[in-house]
Amino acid sequence: MNIKSLLLGSAAALAVVSGAQAADAIVAAEPEPMEYVRVCDAFGTGYFYIPGTETCLKISGSVRAQLNWGYDNNTDDSDWDARTRGLVQFDAKNDSEVGTISSTIVFYAWGEEDGTNSAFQLDEASISVGGFKVGYFYNYWDSGLAGETDELGSNLINSIGYEYAADAFKVGVFVDELHASAAGETDGVGIEGQVSATFGPVTAYLLGAYDFAREEGAVRGIVEAEVGPGTLGVAAIYSTGVNQYYSASEWTVAASYAAKLTDKLTLTPGAQYWWNVDFVDVDAWKAGVTLDYAIAEGLAAKVSVQYGDSDAAGDEGAWGGFFRLQRSF
Repeated sequence: MNIKSLLLGSAAALAVVSGAQAADAIVAAEPEPMEYVRVCDAFGTGYFYIPGTETCLKISGSVRAQLNWGYDNNTDDSDWDARTRGLVQFDAKNDSEVGTISSTIVFYAWGEEDGTNSAFQLDEASISVGGFKVGYFYNYWDSGLAGETDELGSNLINSIGYEYAADAFKVGVFVDELHASAAGETDGVGIEGQVSATFGPVTAYLLGAYDFAREEGAVRGIVEAEVGPGTLGVAAIYSTGVNQYYSASEWTVAASYAAKLTDKLTLTPGAQYWWNVDFVDVDAWKAGVTLDYAIAEGLAAKVSVQYGDSDAAGDEGAWGGFFRLQRSF
């Protein structure tokens, strides 16, 4: 009986201890699920989902190192300047009940050899919904021909408008804020519209704009065609007078041919002629050549040499150009 009592007591003690240990057991909490960055392929390559949202973000940019040079025949003076630019761009897109909503923000800054680096400047901040676009961005006048010879206008302004695209045709109209031309004036309003169409290897653009404050306007036409191993482009502009869209001259014509010599090498000669420069009785011309070389994916080199002259009294012309190395990502 004593042995039996001892065995029963030991078993009971073990049961109590085991129950106590089970009650005191530490159960590790399950880790909270981690949200990894997901690739977004709905809007092209390079986009990823911002964690916790259905918005897709793309980060891109470039680093540009450039050496500018020039020689003035009138003074026999030569000069050169090295500059480096950093640019970063953010593109965000998401689908919604009103269509795809897009926004773009671009900043850049220049670095100088004397340490007077520029502050970051806003190069674009815009919102797009379908064909509707509003914000601060380059307008239609910023586009041009291939190469570095032509000067066909450029505007970075606050604007609002709509562009409709259907198959080979595009039609767009924008209302722009135009800055005052002199102290004491208020900002003005301008309107611009462009129609473009593609027919096989040929694309044509017709652009018109009117500056209400100055009561002057300009019209520009560009035609580009695939010819041989490259692209031939011609352009013409007529301006009624000084306006913010185009005021370099009353008339101008330009042409360039981007010849793709190899998969990596493109040679682009170009020329332009101006009548009544600054709306006075002076004509001018410019000719040059640009060489683009794709060193590797994301890395490219560019060399440009230009010469310009006019029939103004005493003008004997000037040379200019640059060498550029750019890493884009």
